[in-house]
Amino acid sequence: MTTAAEHDWRTAGEAWGHAAAEWACLYEHYAFDVITAVFDRVGVAPGVRLLDVACGAGLAVRYAAGRGATVAGIDASEALVEIACDRSPGTDLRVGSMFALPWAAGSFDAVTSINGVWGGCDAALQEAHRVLRPGGMIGISFWGAGPPDDLRAVFKAIARHSPEANFHGMKRLNGIATPGVAEDMLAASGFEVRESGNRVSTIEWPDADLAWRALSSGGPAYAALQHGDPDAVRADVLAALAPVRDRRGVFRLRGDHRFVIARKPTRSAFTS
Repeated sequence: MTTAAEHDWRTAGEAWGHAAAEWACLYEHYAFDVITAVFDRVGVAPGVRLLDVACGAGLAVRYAAGRGATVAGIDASEALVEIACDRSPGTDLRVGSMFALPWAAGSFDAVTSINGVWGGCDAALQEAHRVLRPGGMIGISFWGAGPPDDLRAVFKAIARHSPEANFHGMKRLNGIATPGVAEDMLAASGFEVRESGNRVSTIEWPDADLAWRALSSGGPAYAALQHGDPDAVRADVLAALAPVRDRRGVFRLRGDHRFVIARKPTRSAFTS
């Protein structure tokens, strides 16, 4: 299990915010299908108090506000939170750690985390449990094992250029893709698991330049670009994309986007 002391959230924020505009405009919308599924299930609606953990550039925050929810969010990247604030002025968005949420117990009716909680992040789920009211709902999403899994070749290309520690860290985080792991993490944090499901994530770019700008904006690419030769990383990533380029030259990536929905019991097992 990863604890707050072991997790350098500022380093993670630097990685995920290194190309914030590209991430926000070219990549973040990959999650729209699973955001919709999760929001429907946790009850994002007018008057609902929602916390989005690892909110990134605020796509889910903007969508939730459009549904009438009162939305708060937190992310490790100052650059991404700045964009989220520009997208949703007046929303309670903060830079910080998901392992130490700066809200009081019982502050929210629902918590979501779209590809923000990964393998070993049990302590973040315990914090989510704390800030949820009794009976509140949580929904998390993550990449599954597929099919489809078009991103696997891309991640492998990036990993080949990453420091060894980052490579092993990516493997640990992706442990959540193993069936049952996310459900067990939520149950161990005091939640009642209600539903598991998936959507097929689809994202497209019209040419190689935009595809590279998008894929190089993610956190995993940051270490590879710092550690290796950026031109070599680009060449390997584009080579990995070749099988998903259609007859019009469009790059179309599909992914197995998993989600789990759970509920905080009205009487917590962790209280007397």
